[in-house]
Amino acid sequence: MTPAIFGLAGPELTADERTFFADVKPAGYILFGRNIVDRAQVRALTDSLRALEGRDDVAILIDQEGGRVARMRPPEWPAFPAPGAFEALYDLAPISGIEAVRANARALGLMLSEVGINVDCLPLLDVRSAETHDAIGDRAFGTDPLLVAALGRAAIDGLREGGVVGVVKHMPGQGRAAVDSHHHLPTVSASAEDLARDLFPFQRLADAPMGMTGHIVFEAWDAERPATLSPTVIGDVIRGQIGFDGFLMSDDLDMKALSGSVATRAADCVAAGCDVALNCWGRMDEMVAIAAALPAMTTRGRERLDAAMATAGAPEGDFAEAIAKRDALLAQVA
Repeated sequence: MTPAIFGLAGPELTADERTFFADVKPAGYILFGRNIVDRAQVRALTDSLRALEGRDDVAILIDQEGGRVARMRPPEWPAFPAPGAFEALYDLAPISGIEAVRANARALGLMLSEVGINVDCLPLLDVRSAETHDAIGDRAFGTDPLLVAALGRAAIDGLREGGVVGVVKHMPGQGRAAVDSHHHLPTVSASAEDLARDLFPFQRLADAPMGMTGHIVFEAWDAERPATLSPTVIGDVIRGQIGFDGFLMSDDLDMKALSGSVATRAADCVAAGCDVALNCWGRMDEMVAIAAALPAMTTRGRERLDAAMATAGAPEGDFAEAIAKRDALLAQVA
């Protein structure tokens, strides 16, 4: 197995993709808007990936957060609120806020499971702060680390009830990023003592099945390399201080925060300690170069992947009931 998660070019597998994926056996796949048409098409696409892999538990990811970040959109699928929409309810009635997030995530999981998607890159555990760039903004649950941890736990639990594995991101915390890592490399100068606030939600969810790194430099830990490429941040902070032993993927390696070829970035993030490199764009030349640059997935990485995928059982509950429960709870602060 190659320690990479790859994107696809379009709404169905091409002949070249079938040949390439069968040869390199990536750890998983990620879907974007270009891969999404309607329910029948997405289900056929995910079924084709499972048939290609010859196993039912192949990881098929999507970024379906709600709000601005949603690959499956109306009119085929309903819109979901951004994570930040639950902050006011939690402030008013914490238990109601937790239950609303859990119901929302259960509905998301049921929606994804219906079309064969089994991993959602949610929740963000980034703690929003005064300097937080709008690239994070209302994608984060809020400004209070305890609130972020509580609602993050509810999201993981709700996704699992819907049959989907959650991914905590962006480790070890991107709430202090003042620029958008899609375009620039954020640098954070806060002290290690101050960064304890950012680590708190991740520590509370250290048992999460999957995690994603952030492309951000923390001068207190490694002034030279962003977290994704830093053995110090991954080894000492994510695996050490946070205590996360789940399946760890990079954020998308095409983001402009990183430099060098995409293949070099992939090799460097795996060498730094990521279990897998994430490459989202489905460009065949880049995927071929990445596969050539990477070693085989480690035994420990495969064990973490298998353990993570085993956490999502059969979907439970009714989609409409979950939506109705969420909306009734949110109405308390409308």
